[in-house]
Amino acid sequence: MTSALAWLRLGLGRDVTLANLAHRLGAVYGDRRLVEDGDTGSVLTFRYTAERIDRWAGAIQARIDPGDRVVLATPNRYDQFLLCLAVARAGGIAVPVNSRMRPEEVDHVVADAGAHLVVHDPEDVRGGPALHRQVAPAPGEVAALFYTSGTTGEPKGVELTHAGLLGAMPRAVLAPALQLRRDEAVVALPIAHIMGFVACVGFACAGVPVLFHERFHADQVLDAIESRRSTMFVGVPAMYRLLLEAGAGQRDLTSIRVWASGADVMPPELARQFQKMGAAATLPGIGPVGEALFFEGYGMAEMGGAVAVRVDPPGGLTRRLLGDAVGVRVPGYRLKVVRDDGTEAAPGEVGELWVKGPGVTPGYWGNEAASAALLPGDGWMRTGDLARLGPLGSVSFQGRVKDVVKSGGYSVYALEVEAALARHPDVAEAAVLGLPDPRLGEQVVAAVHLAPGSTATEEDLLAFCREHLSGYKCPRRIAFVDELPRTGSAKVQKSQLRRAFEG
Repeated sequence: MTSALAWLRLGLGRDVTLANLAHRLGAVYGDRRLVEDGDTGSVLTFRYTAERIDRWAGAIQARIDPGDRVVLATPNRYDQFLLCLAVARAGGIAVPVNSRMRPEEVDHVVADAGAHLVVHDPEDVRGGPALHRQVAPAPGEVAALFYTSGTTGEPKGVELTHAGLLGAMPRAVLAPALQLRRDEAVVALPIAHIMGFVACVGFACAGVPVLFHERFHADQVLDAIESRRSTMFVGVPAMYRLLLEAGAGQRDLTSIRVWASGADVMPPELARQFQKMGAAATLPGIGPVGEALFFEGYGMAEMGGAVAVRVDPPGGLTRRLLGDAVGVRVPGYRLKVVRDDGTEAAPGEVGELWVKGPGVTPGYWGNEAASAALLPGDGWMRTGDLARLGPLGSVSFQGRVKDVVKSGGYSVYALEVEAALARHPDVAEAAVLGLPDPRLGEQVVAAVHLAPGSTATEEDLLAFCREHLSGYKCPRRIAFVDELPRTGSAKVQKSQLRRAFEG
């Protein structure tokens, strides 16, 4: 029986929650491999995982009341994902935190969430009787709090419901790309951030075993793909750039038939390079044929994952139809672009993207003011992202509302300038921001990380910009940096880049 038929037969649909997910999947997939630890080599099956979660849930339930928050300050291993399921099974609300957070940041989460229990290691919840009958939450109840990265202020706890996190998962097992043959996905994402968490849920629901790495190391990932013939990789654009710098072009990556990206805008040229490195299939006696698929998702923690998805098959059809769009809306979601005055923008006009759908957060934990600013009413959520709507329900990302440089009366979208700089062959990455300017209000500046061995100067890059951008969009200054500072979810922290322009 295929996983899709088993899913339908066992009713893994609307009533699935974090509390019963592992046990439903254990009934479907039994002793098939769920995950292998890329650092230790240990393997977990679906059935054994459900038993492990029961034991953890028993120990957790003895220490909390229903609805209590449990902070999971554990290393970024697959166990952190399973602990989230155990907390839900015990009736609590899971609060996973990134293992790279500083102690004071973890203390903030513990205090803000009003946590009743903090787990630093899975050993903290071993022992005691197993919990075979879970506390059954309703799908609409809050399942977990995901704390935002803090790029625009102090981290806030995003409330996400069981239905919001899992409602779209049955579609994963129906995807033909995940059902045709043996697959293995390589993942090295932080589980405490929505992309990593949803990736773990999606692959588990589809029955695709995961090779999970606690930390991303480009050489390690390339070695794994080459030696194990893994078929899928999911990462953020920064990871793809690092893979390229580590010599991905000289490796045999033809076993990969699905590349996936999220959390930031993927440069089309970079995606194309990796599509060509993969293959649609490997045929006996013939070898690799075709190119790999490239999936890109647009979303954020406040949406419970992606609300728009772009699928690039070989041949460039998607590029011809959608252009620079990050994707088309996921079924069940509505998107609209809103002007500064609150009116709905016309197709093709840039404004703030608003989203409505099942994954949208009920609000920020204990923060009514921030929740009110985020949720204007009638189920809509303000994303804080600038976008424009295009053909076929597509959405093109134009930058953050707070990532617009106001220079001389013009609005300069940082993303557009970053994309122009990225086309220079010597530029590995660029981040654009605005600095105070007594004449212009703000001046456009750029921090650039050069590709290895590059010798481009500031004037070289400024001249390149003048060739490809309107004058008011060109950076006035360029600072070279060894790397771009990032949050735990790999987003660039532009506030830290201002010091590169001091002096």
